[in-house]
Amino acid sequence: MRKNAGHLGNRISKRQFLQLSGASATVVALGSNIAVADPKAPAPLRSIVDDVEPVSVSERVERVRKAQQLMAQYDIDAILIEPGSAMLYFTGIRWWRSERLTAVVIPREGDIVVVTPYFEEPSVRESMAFGDDVRTWHEHESPFELVAGILKDRGLKGGRIGVEETVRYFVTEGVGRAAAEFEVVGATPVTLGCRMYKSATEIALMKKANEVTLRAYDHVYRSLDKGMVPADVNSLMREAQSTLGGGATWNMALFGPASAYPHGTSQEQKIVDGQIVLMDCGCSVHGYRSDISRTFVYGEPNKRQREVWNTVRRGQQIAFETAAVGAPAGKVDDAVRSYYESLGYGPDYATPGLSHRTGHGIGMDVHESVNFVRGETTRLAPGMCLSNEPGLYIYDEFGVRLEDCIYMTEDGPAWFTVPPDSLEEPIGRLG
Repeated sequence: MRKNAGHLGNRISKRQFLQLSGASATVVALGSNIAVADPKAPAPLRSIVDDVEPVSVSERVERVRKAQQLMAQYDIDAILIEPGSAMLYFTGIRWWRSERLTAVVIPREGDIVVVTPYFEEPSVRESMAFGDDVRTWHEHESPFELVAGILKDRGLKGGRIGVEETVRYFVTEGVGRAAAEFEVVGATPVTLGCRMYKSATEIALMKKANEVTLRAYDHVYRSLDKGMVPADVNSLMREAQSTLGGGATWNMALFGPASAYPHGTSQEQKIVDGQIVLMDCGCSVHGYRSDISRTFVYGEPNKRQREVWNTVRRGQQIAFETAAVGAPAGKVDDAVRSYYESLGYGPDYATPGLSHRTGHGIGMDVHESVNFVRGETTRLAPGMCLSNEPGLYIYDEFGVRLEDCIYMTEDGPAWFTVPPDSLEEPIGRLG
């Protein structure tokens, strides 16, 4: 890749060039000389999400109805959900968790009910997409007694209460005490039975989130310069994704030997010629996530870097081709490991090799069920969305990870973003 911007008398680095030009202009004047436009310089960015349609109220209502059908199927009389992605998924309520309980109860029959502190009711109501049954409690009262009262109001004298998998222990314990005639069980068959299969609206939002991140990668790749540290690159990526309209952005950049640690290290890092740059980044659009990893080489790649990069790219393709409708999700991980082991990597999770699962579910959370991991028997079905990231990690040398997410259709997997074909053109394209 190009190492320096055009020079004018005294040479300036691309990093200095970007600082002088506001990281967007491609022409700059110094004294009586004028630089030629740099075709590799990053172009100006603007939001690309302004015309995106969020999830409708009617779709959220349908989600509750599906949950109620699953509750009947699994003999669960009501489920309780705390603030977080599950609450947002079913109700549209954006709230936070504290020691004061705010929760949603979805009974097997009838309307949803919100439990919240008295002084939070006006704000909670502002966030509600539908429904009007809000039960409040004062500081000296028990919110769990309110939950028990809701069950009684629904005509329930006993049965099973399902708690969403992230509900905190003190909440589960409190509900169990206040409604002792009920068995408290996991609500995963209900919540996962809804959230695992994405609708056309959800997939459209994830496509847009992935577009934001991919465009940001292109911008940042053109901005990389010798001497940058991870904080510099993370700042560029954060600003690019935010400008393009992504929310809840997250970014990780690892250079050289540090790239062999999938989730980073405290080692001192700085970009130098011929060095691996591994990035793992994502954002959210109306609550739906992207997750893309790219591995570049600053300057000219050597034979070893190119060989490992091409092997990982082939691993991605093997995963994609194995992810057929009806196949157990674990088969995808098995296929990739078998290929890597045939080349001398591993075995299993040993390094040099693939030290983590081949991929994970994704949606409103970056990590959701199910996963491309050994032993996962859940069969792939239309609407499932998963990452495809079979990295290779070689301690004391470098790591390579290429990560693109897929969604399952009736005909098999489809890419949200298509992986790049070579280190010379390392960004890829939209699916």
